[in-house]
Amino acid sequence: MEEQTPQAKADITKRILAALIDGVLGVVVGMIPFVGGIISTAYWLVRDGLEVEFLDRRSLGKKLMKLRPVRLDGAPMDIATSVKRNWPFAFGGVALILAYIPIIGWLLLVPLGLLALIVGVIEAVLLFTDADGRRMGDKFAGTRVIEVDS
Repeated sequence: MEEQTPQAKADITKRILAALIDGVLGVVVGMIPFVGGIISTAYWLVRDGLEVEFLDRRSLGKKLMKLRPVRLDGAPMDIATSVKRNWPFAFGGVALILAYIPIIGWLLLVPLGLLALIVGVIEAVLLFTDADGRRMGDKFAGTRVIEVDS
């Protein structure tokens, strides 16, 4: 296996735009009654490891912004790595699911929403302050995001 040259971290603006695109997609899908929250959460977790030809193992937002999540060990992205990388963002999707469960779900919705907010803030701070632009999910999964030509 040939050694790869380390690439500079991806532009933060592009990463934010990619996340917004994926977020809008997730919210729209999440509005489908009963199953939307499940589908949205599942997409958010596996989005960077899907073997869908036009996405090429990255989310729709990353594809449009010409970004690619890569594993530090050089192996290709897969579903398991994507889940490890994106779990911090799953709380919002779980909250969508809880909204359909009377009383218990509604009671859990507030603390889960607060947890999602706290994790989101931590992820954003790391995105801006980490030298390699690696958020908590990237560190947990051994990944980083780079810019690509296509």
